Amino acid sequence: MKAWLQRNRLPAFAFALALLIFGATTGTRLRRQSSDPHFVLQAHAWLSGRLHVESWPSAADDPAKVEEVELDDGSLVRGRRIEVRRSFRLFGGQEVPVSRIKRTVRTIHHVSFPSFPAVLMLPQAAIHGPIANDVATTVILAALVPAFFLVLLGRLRQAGLSTRTPREDAWLTALLTIGSVFFFSAVQGRVWFTAHVVGVLLATLYAWASVGATRPFLAGLFLGLAFVTRSPMLFMFPLFLFEAARVSRRDRPALLRRMAWFAAPIMVIGLVAAWHNHARFGELAEFGHSYLAVRQRAQIERFGLFDLSYLSRNLSVALTLLPDFSRTPPFLSVSGHGMAIWITTPALLLLLWPRHRGPLHHALWTTVAMVAGWSLLYQNSGWVQFGYRFSLDYMVFLVMLLAVGARPLTRTVKGLILVGVLVNLFGAVTFHRYGKFYRSDTATYDCVVRD
Repeated sequence: MKAWLQRNRLPAFAFALALLIFGATTGTRLRRQSSDPHFVLQAHAWLSGRLHVESWPSAADDPAKVEEVELDDGSLVRGRRIEVRRSFRLFGGQEVPVSRIKRTVRTIHHVSFPSFPAVLMLPQAAIHGPIANDVATTVILAALVPAFFLVLLGRLRQAGLSTRTPREDAWLTALLTIGSVFFFSAVQGRVWFTAHVVGVLLATLYAWASVGATRPFLAGLFLGLAFVTRSPMLFMFPLFLFEAARVSRRDRPALLRRMAWFAAPIMVIGLVAAWHNHARFGELAEFGHSYLAVRQRAQIERFGLFDLSYLSRNLSVALTLLPDFSRTPPFLSVSGHGMAIWITTPALLLLLWPRHRGPLHHALWTTVAMVAGWSLLYQNSGWVQFGYRFSLDYMVFLVMLLAVGARPLTRTVKGLILVGVLVNLFGAVTFHRYGKFYRSDTATYDCVVRD
């Protein structure tokens, strides 16, 4: 253990420091379960031999509701009511008129969010049941991110893909973990933010395994687990493909072996997820978001979960949304949609002027584009949030681009990183605590819909 700590003293120190920072910022939240402990509820349901949540907490948002009804012919069916027309959609897609429903037998609650974070809650749920503390688990997982990200940056240096020093790696790690919206997400413990924390951790591990394509099975495993954490992260695959093609060059058998090992865990995880979806909702690809009891349900029914009609709003949230300032207290107001990425993490502006475009440059940008594209077409902007939280699905790759871009970390650059740290410290302290700094913007939430 002493020898291991000597070799990994910087990542171990980063973990301890992050645990202290995140724990202190989380504060009294550490004492109890969050208001939205969906992954704890799912873990407890599994341990109780169920796929559904027996009793949904009154304070928890975003349940996926399946309605079991008796039709006029006496048959019992499951599905959901369609708001935009008077019909009831059965498992499998068939619709029947609402007039055929004789009575509602029961409403079944499910967790619609991809379930791997619930696997990480199993030890807690086994000990404490449905009241297990998801906040503390989330903070511990968040503290692992800087440790593993330092290992990833060291791997880039060993592979000759980065010329950064360990000191510069520490600055870039600070940028990712406390200089981005990861900071405010790490100290919430609620379902959406726990998923982001786990997603960033898995993206870091996936990138580490993908560099040089030396660990194809692990790369596929971490990618598959990221998919069942944050589904858009399935599209992180270009990084491994580019790296496998680069290192294999003309050795086609080696390339095929790497691809087979990479694909195997993804396929297994995909099959398990498909079974889980079908057992709950009667469809292989339905995680349950179509069953969410949310205010934008009619919008989802008209245009689906992904559509071009959502693009303009999401681009505005990601790139142009600013805080409001006033001369009266509290002097600053943040939209419920959050703030633009370059406000919360101004150092990312340096990506526009890289000094060096190495072997990873196109692979990383392609990966970012593939993941971000799905978020930008999604029906939700991330509302309610401090900053554009969906950027966390690809933030690891943006910071990697800064690492391999070789632009010197001058005082100006470090100043931008520190500005990001201060901005995100404000978000981590105030979000979901001091509502006076936030406005809901519910009137502007929905997209402008087509007739």
